Amino acid sequence: MAARHRSRKRALQVLFEWDMRRESIDGAIAHYYETLYSEESEKKPKPDKFMEELARGTVANAEQIDKKIEAKSEHWRLERMAVVDRNILRLAIYELGQQAVPAPVVIDEAIELARQFSNDESLSFINGVLDAVHRQTVAAGN
Repeated sequence: MAARHRSRKRALQVLFEWDMRRESIDGAIAHYYETLYSEESEKKPKPDKFMEELARGTVANAEQIDKKIEAKSEHWRLERMAVVDRNILRLAIYELGQQAVPAPVVIDEAIELARQFSNDESLSFINGVLDAVHRQTVAAGN
């Protein structure tokens, strides 16, 4: 598994915990590392800087990101979305806004996360929302 994909997967897991437990993002990251330490290795895991950047950045911008999701997800309130879908969207929209990775790569990565953690019905929903957000961003020149 490519390192960046693994980091996105980890960031999604951290965001899921943050969203469900309503704890600080730093607490969710620390808990994630504790889980890795206990489940995968007897050695402390190395910090995943990209995962931490994605998770912290997503949470820091969650209010603006959530407004974008709500604007582009017709007939769906944010709190009614599946938690995993909501956080896949948040993560991808944050990364789209950073413009460090081409939009098609970000969207493809989000679809792969949805394939792994969500269901088939969510794939087209997530793709549609992300495509709409991306098109709006391009049109606005951001």
